[in-house]
Amino acid sequence: MIQSRILVIDDEELIIRSLKQHLEQEGYEVLTAGDGEEGLEKFMTESPDLIILDLNMPGMSGMETLESMKKVKKDVTVIIITAHGDIETAVSAIKLGASDFVEKPFELDRMSIMVKKSMETVQLKKEVTYLREEKYCTYSFSNVIGESPGMKDVLKLSEKIAASDANTILIQGESGTGKSLLARTIHYHSARAQEPFVEVTCTAIPEALIESELFGHEKGAFTDAKNAKKGLFEVANGGTIYLDEIGDIQMSTQAKLLRALEERTFKKVGGLRDIRVNVRVVATTNKKDLEEAVTAGNFRADLYYRLKVFPIYIQPLRERKEDIMPLAMHYITTFNREFKKNVKGISQGARKHLIDYPWFGNARELRNVIERVCILEDTDVIYPEHLPTEIIKHIDIKSDNNNGSINIPCEGISLKNVEKDLIAQALQKSGGNQTKAAKLLEITRDTLRYKMQKYGFL
Repeated sequence: MIQSRILVIDDEELIIRSLKQHLEQEGYEVLTAGDGEEGLEKFMTESPDLIILDLNMPGMSGMETLESMKKVKKDVTVIIITAHGDIETAVSAIKLGASDFVEKPFELDRMSIMVKKSMETVQLKKEVTYLREEKYCTYSFSNVIGESPGMKDVLKLSEKIAASDANTILIQGESGTGKSLLARTIHYHSARAQEPFVEVTCTAIPEALIESELFGHEKGAFTDAKNAKKGLFEVANGGTIYLDEIGDIQMSTQAKLLRALEERTFKKVGGLRDIRVNVRVVATTNKKDLEEAVTAGNFRADLYYRLKVFPIYIQPLRERKEDIMPLAMHYITTFNREFKKNVKGISQGARKHLIDYPWFGNARELRNVIERVCILEDTDVIYPEHLPTEIIKHIDIKSDNNNGSINIPCEGISLKNVEKDLIAQALQKSGGNQTKAAKLLEITRDTLRYKMQKYGFL
Protein backbone atom coordinates (compact mmCIF):
# COMPACT_ATOMS: atom_id res chain seq x y z
CA MET A 1 0.00 0.00 0.00
CA ILE A 2 1.36 3.42 -0.98
CA GLN A 3 1.77 5.76 2.00
CA SER A 4 0.43 9.30 1.86
CA ARG A 5 3.32 11.77 2.01
CA ILE A 6 3.32 14.81 4.32
CA LEU A 7 5.82 17.67 4.27
CA VAL A 8 6.21 19.55 7.58
CA ILE A 9 7.83 23.00 7.26
CA ASP A 10 8.68 24.69 10.57
CA ASP A 11 11.72 26.39 12.07
CA GLU A 12 11.14 24.85 15.55
CA GLU A 13 12.98 21.54 15.87
CA LEU A 14 10.70 20.32 18.69
CA ILE A 15 7.54 20.74 16.57
CA ILE A 16 9.14 19.02 13.57
CA ARG A 17 10.36 16.08 15.65
CA SER A 18 7.08 15.55 17.53
CA LEU A 19 4.92 15.84 14.37
CA LYS A 20 7.19 13.47 12.43
CA GLN A 21 7.10 10.83 15.15
CA HIS A 22 3.35 11.11 15.74
CA LEU A 23 2.31 11.09 12.06
CA GLU A 24 4.67 8.23 11.16
CA GLN A 25 3.03 6.16 13.90
CA GLU A 26 -0.26 6.80 12.14
CA GLY A 27 1.10 5.38 8.88
CA TYR A 28 2.15 8.50 6.96
CA GLU A 29 5.49 9.12 5.28
CA VAL A 30 6.80 12.39 6.75
CA LEU A 31 9.35 14.76 5.18
CA THR A 32 10.63 17.81 7.06
CA ALA A 33 12.14 21.21 6.30
CA GLY A 34 13.47 23.86 8.69
CA ASP A 35 12.65 26.95 6.59
CA GLY A 36 10.62 28.16 3.60
CA GLU A 37 13.41 27.83 1.05
CA GLU A 38 14.13 24.18 1.95
CA GLY A 39 10.41 23.44 2.15
CA LEU A 40 9.78 24.88 -1.31
CA GLU A 41 12.63 22.81 -2.74
CA LYS A 42 11.27 19.57 -1.23
CA PHE A 43 7.78 20.49 -2.39
CA MET A 44 9.13 20.74 -5.95
CA THR A 45 11.12 17.49 -5.88
CA GLU A 46 9.16 15.16 -3.57
CA SER A 47 5.52 15.92 -4.55
CA PRO A 48 3.97 15.60 -1.08
CA ASP A 49 0.22 15.03 -0.73
CA LEU A 50 -0.16 17.46 2.17
CA ILE A 51 1.84 20.40 3.54
CA ILE A 52 1.90 21.43 7.22
CA LEU A 53 3.32 24.96 7.12
CA ASP A 54 4.31 27.38 9.88
CA LEU A 55 3.48 30.99 9.02
CA ASN A 56 6.12 32.66 11.20
CA MET A 57 9.60 31.67 10.03
CA PRO A 58 12.81 33.63 9.44
CA GLY A 59 13.81 34.26 5.81
CA MET A 60 11.01 33.21 3.48
CA SER A 61 7.80 33.53 5.51
CA GLY A 62 4.99 30.98 5.50
CA MET A 63 2.79 33.29 3.41
CA GLU A 64 5.53 33.70 0.79
CA THR A 65 6.09 29.95 0.75
CA LEU A 66 2.36 29.33 0.33
CA GLU A 67 2.13 31.84 -2.52
CA SER A 68 5.08 30.18 -4.31
CA MET A 69 3.53 26.73 -3.91
CA LYS A 70 0.18 27.91 -5.25
CA LYS A 71 1.87 29.22 -8.39
CA VAL A 72 3.32 25.76 -9.03
CA LYS A 73 0.29 23.68 -7.99
CA LYS A 74 -2.95 25.57 -7.60
CA ASP A 75 -4.79 22.82 -5.71
CA VAL A 76 -2.05 21.98 -3.18
CA THR A 77 -3.51 21.11 0.24
CA VAL A 78 -1.95 23.07 3.13
CA ILE A 79 -2.57 23.17 6.89
CA ILE A 80 -1.28 26.38 8.46
CA ILE A 81 0.39 26.57 11.90
CA THR A 82 0.12 30.04 13.38
CA ALA A 83 1.05 31.75 16.64
CA HIS A 84 -1.65 32.58 19.17
CA GLY A 85 -3.27 35.91 18.37
CA ASP A 86 -2.21 35.90 14.71
CA ILE A 87 -5.61 34.81 13.42
CA GLU A 88 -5.78 37.64 10.89
CA THR A 89 -2.76 36.29 9.03
CA ALA A 90 -4.19 32.76 9.17
CA VAL A 91 -7.44 34.01 7.65
CA SER A 92 -5.42 35.63 4.84
CA ALA A 93 -3.74 32.27 4.27
CA ILE A 94 -7.13 30.57 4.04
CA LYS A 95 -8.21 33.16 1.44
CA LEU A 96 -5.02 32.37 -0.47
CA GLY A 97 -5.98 28.71 -0.58
CA ALA A 98 -4.87 26.99 2.64
CA SER A 99 -7.37 24.31 3.71
CA ASP A 100 -7.22 24.81 7.49
CA PHE A 101 -5.16 26.32 10.32
CA VAL A 102 -4.21 25.50 13.92
CA GLU A 103 -2.86 27.78 16.66
CA LYS A 104 0.24 27.07 18.74
CA PRO A 105 0.42 25.33 21.10
CA PHE A 106 -1.71 22.54 19.62
CA GLU A 107 -2.54 18.99 20.67
CA LEU A 108 -1.17 16.23 18.46
CA ASP A 109 -4.52 14.42 18.49
CA ARG A 110 -6.21 17.53 17.10
CA MET A 111 -3.58 17.73 14.39
CA SER A 112 -4.25 14.07 13.55
CA ILE A 113 -7.95 14.83 13.01
CA MET A 114 -7.11 17.78 10.75
CA VAL A 115 -4.60 15.69 8.78
CA LYS A 116 -7.14 12.87 8.33
CA LYS A 117 -9.79 15.34 7.12
CA SER A 118 -7.35 16.99 4.72
CA MET A 119 -6.17 13.62 3.39
CA GLU A 120 -9.77 12.71 2.58
CA THR A 121 -9.94 15.90 0.50
CA VAL A 122 -6.63 15.01 -1.17
CA GLN A 123 -7.96 11.55 -2.03
CA LEU A 124 -11.14 13.01 -3.52
CA LYS A 125 -9.05 15.40 -5.63
CA LYS A 126 -6.97 12.47 -6.87
CA GLU A 127 -10.09 10.49 -7.80
CA VAL A 128 -11.61 13.46 -9.63
CA THR A 129 -8.32 14.03 -11.49
CA TYR A 130 -8.16 10.34 -12.42
CA LEU A 131 -11.74 10.31 -13.68
CA ARG A 132 -11.16 13.48 -15.72
CA GLU A 133 -8.01 12.03 -17.27
CA GLU A 134 -9.86 8.77 -17.99
CA LYS A 135 -12.66 10.70 -19.70
CA TYR A 136 -10.09 12.70 -21.67
CA CYS A 137 -8.43 9.49 -22.88
CA THR A 138 -11.73 7.68 -23.55
CA TYR A 139 -13.15 10.58 -25.52
CA SER A 140 -10.03 11.37 -27.48
CA PHE A 141 -10.14 12.41 -31.12
CA SER A 142 -7.71 9.56 -31.76
CA ASN A 143 -10.45 7.13 -30.63
CA VAL A 144 -12.89 8.43 -33.23
CA ILE A 145 -12.07 6.02 -36.05
CA GLY A 146 -12.14 7.48 -39.54
CA GLU A 147 -9.93 6.86 -42.56
CA SER A 148 -12.38 8.22 -45.14
CA PRO A 149 -12.01 11.80 -46.41
CA GLY A 150 -15.44 12.63 -44.97
CA MET A 151 -14.56 11.53 -41.43
CA LYS A 152 -11.16 13.21 -41.58
CA ASP A 153 -12.92 16.47 -42.44
CA VAL A 154 -15.38 15.94 -39.57
CA LEU A 155 -12.57 15.38 -37.06
CA LYS A 156 -10.57 18.35 -38.30
CA LEU A 157 -13.62 20.62 -38.01
CA SER A 158 -14.58 19.19 -34.60
CA GLU A 159 -11.12 19.87 -33.14
CA LYS A 160 -11.34 23.49 -34.25
CA ILE A 161 -14.84 23.86 -32.78
CA ALA A 162 -13.77 22.22 -29.49
CA ALA A 163 -10.97 24.77 -29.09
CA SER A 164 -13.27 27.69 -29.94
CA ASP A 165 -15.84 29.64 -27.92
CA ALA A 166 -18.71 28.25 -30.04
CA ASN A 167 -21.87 28.09 -27.92
CA THR A 168 -24.11 26.12 -30.28
CA ILE A 169 -23.17 23.08 -32.34
CA LEU A 170 -25.50 20.93 -34.45
CA ILE A 171 -24.33 17.39 -35.21
CA GLN A 172 -26.38 15.74 -37.95
CA GLY A 173 -26.39 12.16 -39.13
CA GLU A 174 -28.27 8.88 -39.08
CA SER A 175 -28.77 6.84 -35.93
CA GLY A 176 -25.62 4.90 -35.01
CA THR A 177 -23.12 7.12 -36.83
CA GLY A 178 -21.40 8.24 -33.60
CA LYS A 179 -23.01 11.62 -32.87
CA SER A 180 -22.98 11.04 -29.10
CA LEU A 181 -19.31 10.00 -29.12
CA LEU A 182 -18.36 13.11 -31.10
CA ALA A 183 -20.36 15.38 -28.76
CA ARG A 184 -18.52 14.03 -25.72
CA THR A 185 -15.16 14.24 -27.47
CA ILE A 186 -15.73 17.90 -28.29
CA HIS A 187 -16.62 18.59 -24.65
CA TYR A 188 -13.65 16.78 -23.09
CA HIS A 189 -11.22 18.55 -25.42
CA SER A 190 -12.60 22.01 -24.78
CA ALA A 191 -11.96 24.63 -22.12
CA ARG A 192 -15.16 23.33 -20.48
CA ALA A 193 -13.76 19.84 -19.86
CA GLN A 194 -13.60 20.34 -16.08
CA GLU A 195 -17.29 21.32 -15.97
CA PRO A 196 -20.40 19.11 -16.30
CA PHE A 197 -21.47 17.27 -19.44
CA VAL A 198 -25.25 16.85 -19.13
CA GLU A 199 -27.06 14.57 -21.57
CA VAL A 200 -30.74 15.04 -22.37
CA THR A 201 -32.52 12.43 -24.48
CA CYS A 202 -35.39 14.53 -25.81
CA THR A 203 -37.38 11.51 -27.00
CA ALA A 204 -37.38 10.00 -23.49
CA ILE A 205 -38.96 12.99 -21.70
CA PRO A 206 -42.78 13.38 -21.85
CA GLU A 207 -43.97 16.56 -23.57
CA ALA A 208 -45.54 17.88 -20.35
CA LEU A 209 -42.22 17.62 -18.47
CA ILE A 210 -39.63 18.73 -21.03
CA GLU A 211 -39.71 22.44 -20.11
CA SER A 212 -39.43 21.65 -16.39
CA GLU A 213 -36.55 19.23 -17.02
CA LEU A 214 -34.60 21.73 -19.10
CA PHE A 215 -35.25 24.90 -17.13
CA GLY A 216 -36.43 23.75 -13.70
CA HIS A 217 -39.51 24.81 -11.76
CA GLU A 218 -40.47 26.71 -8.63
CA LYS A 219 -42.34 25.17 -5.72
CA GLY A 220 -46.06 25.09 -6.49
CA ALA A 221 -45.59 25.79 -10.22
CA PHE A 222 -47.85 22.81 -10.96
CA THR A 223 -49.65 20.06 -9.04
CA ASP A 224 -46.66 17.79 -8.35
CA ALA A 225 -44.12 20.59 -7.83
CA LYS A 226 -43.78 20.13 -4.08
CA ASN A 227 -40.24 21.56 -4.09
CA ALA A 228 -38.23 23.90 -6.30
CA LYS A 229 -35.98 22.08 -8.77
CA LYS A 230 -32.95 23.07 -10.83
CA GLY A 231 -33.23 22.51 -14.56
CA LEU A 232 -30.59 20.71 -16.58
CA PHE A 233 -29.44 23.99 -18.15
CA GLU A 234 -28.60 25.26 -14.67
CA VAL A 235 -26.92 21.96 -13.72
CA ALA A 236 -24.76 22.21 -16.86
CA ASN A 237 -23.69 25.80 -16.14
CA GLY A 238 -20.08 26.30 -17.24
CA GLY A 239 -20.10 23.04 -19.18
CA THR A 240 -22.01 21.40 -22.02
CA ILE A 241 -25.64 20.34 -22.38
CA TYR A 242 -26.16 17.65 -25.01
CA LEU A 243 -29.65 17.63 -26.55
CA ASP A 244 -30.06 14.31 -28.33
CA GLU A 245 -32.76 14.25 -31.05
CA ILE A 246 -33.67 17.90 -30.55
CA GLY A 247 -36.26 17.65 -33.33
CA ASP A 248 -38.65 16.02 -30.84
CA ILE A 249 -38.89 19.14 -28.64
CA GLN A 250 -42.34 20.71 -28.91
CA MET A 251 -42.89 24.18 -30.40
CA SER A 252 -43.91 25.66 -27.03
CA THR A 253 -40.50 24.77 -25.55
CA GLN A 254 -38.55 25.77 -28.65
CA ALA A 255 -39.23 29.48 -28.06
CA LYS A 256 -37.80 29.30 -24.53
CA LEU A 257 -34.83 27.29 -25.79
CA LEU A 258 -34.13 29.91 -28.45
CA ARG A 259 -34.10 32.65 -25.80
CA ALA A 260 -31.72 30.59 -23.63
CA LEU A 261 -29.35 30.24 -26.60
CA GLU A 262 -29.49 33.87 -27.70
CA GLU A 263 -29.56 35.66 -24.32
CA ARG A 264 -28.12 32.92 -22.08
CA THR A 265 -31.02 33.49 -19.69
CA PHE A 266 -34.26 31.67 -18.89
CA LYS A 267 -37.00 31.53 -16.27
CA LYS A 268 -37.99 28.43 -14.36
CA VAL A 269 -41.53 27.15 -14.82
CA GLY A 270 -43.56 29.33 -12.48
CA GLY A 271 -40.56 31.60 -11.87
CA LEU A 272 -40.21 35.37 -12.23
CA ARG A 273 -36.45 35.72 -11.94
CA ASP A 274 -34.09 35.45 -14.92
CA ILE A 275 -31.38 32.85 -14.43
CA ARG A 276 -28.16 33.49 -16.36
CA VAL A 277 -26.00 30.57 -17.49
CA ASN A 278 -22.86 30.05 -19.52
CA VAL A 279 -23.40 26.75 -21.28
CA ARG A 280 -22.45 25.22 -24.63
CA VAL A 281 -25.31 23.47 -26.41
CA VAL A 282 -24.54 20.47 -28.61
CA ALA A 283 -27.68 19.26 -30.38
CA THR A 284 -28.01 16.17 -32.54
CA THR A 285 -30.64 15.11 -35.04
CA ASN A 286 -31.28 13.29 -38.27
CA LYS A 287 -30.41 15.91 -40.91
CA LYS A 288 -33.32 15.28 -43.28
CA ASP A 289 -35.94 15.00 -40.51
CA LEU A 290 -35.10 18.40 -39.00
CA GLU A 291 -35.03 20.21 -42.32
CA GLU A 292 -38.36 18.62 -43.19
CA ALA A 293 -39.78 19.63 -39.81
CA VAL A 294 -38.83 23.27 -40.50
CA THR A 295 -40.51 23.12 -43.92
CA ALA A 296 -43.61 21.51 -42.40
CA GLY A 297 -43.76 24.18 -39.68
CA ASN A 298 -43.08 21.74 -36.82
CA PHE A 299 -39.69 23.19 -35.92
CA ARG A 300 -38.85 26.88 -35.62
CA ALA A 301 -36.68 28.09 -38.48
CA ASP A 302 -34.98 30.70 -36.24
CA LEU A 303 -34.03 28.00 -33.71
CA TYR A 304 -32.79 25.71 -36.49
CA TYR A 305 -30.51 28.39 -37.92
CA ARG A 306 -29.35 29.40 -34.41
CA LEU A 307 -28.31 25.81 -33.75
CA LYS A 308 -26.76 25.49 -37.19
CA VAL A 309 -24.06 28.14 -36.62
CA PHE A 310 -21.51 25.31 -36.43
CA PRO A 311 -23.00 22.31 -38.28
CA ILE A 312 -21.25 18.95 -38.41
CA TYR A 313 -22.59 16.20 -40.68
CA ILE A 314 -21.50 12.59 -40.20
CA GLN A 315 -21.99 10.49 -43.32
CA PRO A 316 -23.64 7.07 -42.96
CA LEU A 317 -21.20 4.16 -42.88
CA ARG A 318 -22.36 2.83 -46.27
CA GLU A 319 -21.07 6.08 -47.84
CA ARG A 320 -17.62 5.78 -46.28
CA LYS A 321 -16.65 2.16 -46.79
CA GLU A 322 -12.99 2.99 -46.04
CA ASP A 323 -14.00 3.18 -42.37
CA ILE A 324 -15.64 -0.25 -42.11
CA MET A 325 -12.50 -2.35 -41.61
CA PRO A 326 -10.69 0.13 -39.29
CA LEU A 327 -13.85 0.25 -37.16
CA ALA A 328 -14.19 -3.54 -37.18
CA MET A 329 -10.56 -3.98 -36.03
CA HIS A 330 -11.05 -1.31 -33.35
CA TYR A 331 -14.07 -3.22 -32.01
CA ILE A 332 -12.13 -6.49 -32.10
CA THR A 333 -9.41 -4.92 -29.94
CA THR A 334 -12.08 -3.62 -27.54
CA PHE A 335 -13.88 -6.96 -27.19
CA ASN A 336 -10.65 -8.98 -27.00
CA ARG A 337 -9.83 -6.98 -23.90
CA GLU A 338 -13.37 -7.12 -22.50
CA PHE A 339 -14.04 -10.83 -23.10
CA LYS A 340 -10.45 -12.07 -22.82
CA LYS A 341 -10.42 -13.30 -26.42
CA ASN A 342 -7.58 -13.40 -28.95
CA VAL A 343 -9.15 -12.59 -32.31
CA LYS A 344 -6.28 -11.43 -34.53
CA GLY A 345 -7.98 -10.57 -37.80
CA ILE A 346 -10.69 -10.97 -40.41
CA SER A 347 -10.40 -13.24 -43.47
CA GLN A 348 -10.66 -11.82 -46.99
CA GLY A 349 -14.03 -13.50 -47.48
CA ALA A 350 -15.47 -12.03 -44.30
CA ARG A 351 -14.00 -8.63 -45.19
CA LYS A 352 -15.86 -8.67 -48.52
CA HIS A 353 -19.18 -9.44 -46.79
CA LEU A 354 -18.63 -6.67 -44.24
CA ILE A 355 -17.72 -4.10 -46.90
CA ASP A 356 -20.61 -5.07 -49.22
CA TYR A 357 -23.24 -4.94 -46.47
CA PRO A 358 -25.12 -1.56 -46.38
CA TRP A 359 -25.00 -1.08 -42.56
CA PHE A 360 -28.18 0.92 -42.17
CA GLY A 361 -27.58 0.68 -38.41
CA ASN A 362 -24.19 2.30 -39.11
CA ALA A 363 -21.25 1.91 -36.70
CA ARG A 364 -23.57 0.75 -33.90
CA GLU A 365 -24.76 -2.19 -36.00
CA LEU A 366 -21.18 -3.08 -36.96
CA ARG A 367 -20.13 -2.95 -33.30
CA ASN A 368 -22.99 -5.27 -32.35
CA VAL A 369 -22.00 -7.77 -35.05
CA ILE A 370 -18.35 -7.85 -33.93
CA GLU A 371 -19.41 -8.16 -30.28
CA ARG A 372 -21.64 -11.12 -31.13
CA VAL A 373 -18.86 -12.89 -33.03
CA CYS A 374 -16.34 -12.31 -30.23
CA ILE A 375 -18.75 -13.71 -27.63
CA LEU A 376 -20.05 -16.73 -29.54
CA GLU A 377 -17.04 -17.85 -31.57
CA ASP A 378 -13.76 -19.34 -30.37
CA THR A 379 -11.50 -18.40 -33.26
CA ASP A 380 -8.34 -16.45 -34.05
CA VAL A 381 -9.68 -15.25 -37.39
CA ILE A 382 -13.23 -14.24 -38.31
CA TYR A 383 -14.46 -16.18 -41.36
CA PRO A 384 -17.73 -15.71 -43.31
CA GLU A 385 -19.41 -18.56 -41.45
CA HIS A 386 -18.95 -16.63 -38.18
CA LEU A 387 -20.98 -13.67 -39.45
CA PRO A 388 -24.76 -13.33 -38.96
CA THR A 389 -26.96 -14.84 -41.67
CA GLU A 390 -28.36 -11.50 -42.84
CA ILE A 391 -24.86 -10.31 -43.75
CA ILE A 392 -23.86 -13.50 -45.57
CA LYS A 393 -27.13 -13.70 -47.52
CA HIS A 394 -27.46 -9.98 -48.24
CA ILE A 395 -28.55 -9.45 -51.85
CA ASP A 396 -29.80 -6.58 -53.98
CA ILE A 397 -33.36 -7.66 -54.58
CA LYS A 398 -34.52 -7.18 -58.19
CA SER A 399 -38.26 -6.72 -58.63
CA ASP A 400 -40.36 -7.20 -61.75
CA ASN A 401 -40.93 -3.72 -63.19
CA ASN A 402 -44.43 -4.63 -64.34
CA ASN A 403 -46.01 -6.11 -61.23
CA GLY A 404 -43.47 -5.50 -58.42
CA SER A 405 -43.12 -9.26 -57.74
CA ILE A 406 -39.97 -10.91 -56.37
CA ASN A 407 -38.63 -14.07 -57.94
CA ILE A 408 -37.78 -16.75 -55.39
CA PRO A 409 -34.54 -18.55 -56.27
CA CYS A 410 -34.49 -22.35 -56.42
CA GLU A 411 -32.48 -22.62 -53.21
CA GLY A 412 -35.09 -20.56 -51.34
CA ILE A 413 -34.88 -17.20 -49.60
CA SER A 414 -35.37 -15.83 -46.09
CA LEU A 415 -38.56 -13.73 -45.82
CA LYS A 416 -36.99 -11.88 -42.89
CA ASN A 417 -33.95 -10.97 -45.00
CA VAL A 418 -36.15 -9.88 -47.91
CA GLU A 419 -38.16 -7.55 -45.67
CA LYS A 420 -35.03 -6.15 -44.06
CA ASP A 421 -33.41 -5.54 -47.46
CA LEU A 422 -36.52 -3.84 -48.80
CA ILE A 423 -36.59 -1.50 -45.82
CA ALA A 424 -32.87 -0.81 -46.27
CA GLN A 425 -33.35 -0.01 -49.95
CA ALA A 426 -36.33 2.25 -49.26
CA LEU A 427 -34.34 4.19 -46.68
CA GLN A 428 -31.43 4.48 -49.09
CA LYS A 429 -33.63 5.71 -51.95
CA SER A 430 -35.34 8.25 -49.66
CA GLY A 431 -32.04 9.50 -48.23
CA GLY A 432 -33.09 8.33 -44.76
CA ASN A 433 -36.45 10.19 -44.89
CA GLN A 434 -38.83 7.84 -43.07
CA THR A 435 -42.02 9.38 -44.47
CA LYS A 436 -40.83 8.94 -48.07
CA ALA A 437 -39.49 5.44 -47.34
CA ALA A 438 -42.88 4.42 -45.91
CA LYS A 439 -44.59 5.67 -49.10
CA LEU A 440 -42.18 3.64 -51.26
CA LEU A 441 -43.12 0.52 -49.28
CA GLU A 442 -46.83 1.47 -49.18
CA ILE A 443 -46.96 1.24 -45.38
CA THR A 444 -47.52 3.82 -42.64
CA ARG A 445 -44.60 5.65 -41.03
CA ASP A 446 -45.46 4.03 -37.67
CA THR A 447 -45.28 0.58 -39.26
CA LEU A 448 -41.94 1.48 -40.83
CA ARG A 449 -40.53 2.68 -37.49
CA TYR A 450 -41.69 -0.55 -35.83
CA LYS A 451 -39.90 -2.62 -38.47
CA MET A 452 -36.80 -0.38 -38.30
CA GLN A 453 -36.62 -1.06 -34.56
CA LYS A 454 -37.23 -4.76 -35.16
CA TYR A 455 -34.30 -5.01 -37.58
CA GLY A 456 -31.93 -2.70 -35.69
CA PHE A 457 -32.12 0.38 -37.93
CA LEU A 458 -33.04 2.57 -34.91
